[in-house]
Amino acid sequence: MQAVLAAVAILVACCDAFAQQGRVYRLGYLGPGSPSAQPGLVAFQRELRERGYIEGKNLIVEYRWAEGRDDRLQALANELVRMKPDIVVVEAHTPAIQAAKRATTSIPIVMSVSGDPVGSGLVRSLARPGGNLTGLTVLSPELAGKRLELLREAVPAASRVAVVWNPSNPPKVEEWRQTEEAARKLGIKLQSLEVRSSADFDSAFRVAERDRPDALIAFSDGLVNDHRALIVKFAARNRLPDLYTYREFIVAGGLISYGPSQVDLRRRAAIYVDKILKGAKPGDLPIEQPEKFELIVNLKTAKALGMSVPKSVLMRADEVMR
Repeated sequence: MQAVLAAVAILVACCDAFAQQGRVYRLGYLGPGSPSAQPGLVAFQRELRERGYIEGKNLIVEYRWAEGRDDRLQALANELVRMKPDIVVVEAHTPAIQAAKRATTSIPIVMSVSGDPVGSGLVRSLARPGGNLTGLTVLSPELAGKRLELLREAVPAASRVAVVWNPSNPPKVEEWRQTEEAARKLGIKLQSLEVRSSADFDSAFRVAERDRPDALIAFSDGLVNDHRALIVKFAARNRLPDLYTYREFIVAGGLISYGPSQVDLRRRAAIYVDKILKGAKPGDLPIEQPEKFELIVNLKTAKALGMSVPKSVLMRADEVMR
């Protein structure tokens, strides 16, 4: 009898293992911009592969991109939820995360990046988010002052700074407030260039050209990231030293970026996906903050602007593009 029970136990274990290996997971992926504008997406996909999730084999990913149109986010989130995925991943944009949260209270949601999830009412706390949502936060408002200080260090003569930002993204409102506070301390006057859709960039740039700022900063979000080439070209055309949050803007020709590593954040988002697919509850997984920050300087852009970047900035840079 014992031999029979042992054999049955072995058979059950083998069947469980086979079922686990044979399971195909479905992941919904909601992006506020376009695929080409999402930094770190390749890192996210690579980390999933390394953890055994192979698209086309045991993983189906349904990608939906809003192409910079927030008015499309809710419909896309609802569409993903109707497909009954095992998990939904949302790119870095609070309105996109809010749309996903409205679409489902049961399917786990991972934020690959969020600005201020507590202040935006997305979760109860970073330590115990509760509900069906967890992920990572960039805490961008707290970095706003540091970026303005860095710009002043790199361009000491800059007394008037234009800021491209999206006020329809709640964390950006706080980032603007923090930047205003830092500007007062530094004696810098800010020029607000508000963009809520793709149609707003031309008019915002006309205002900047009229008032002629000394430099430019852009607050990163889905809309702004999707138009980084346009923003960088505007800054170059008007010979404006420019500072951004992410490396991708510097690759596009910007001068300086300082912020969390997008590659590292997206890699860690894949780890959340793995934990949840293995049984962890999203509400029990603490929302994590950035661990790796990058300061990137583009000397080719500095040369085109006819300026030299101070050694104090170059010595701290993680990467210098020449």
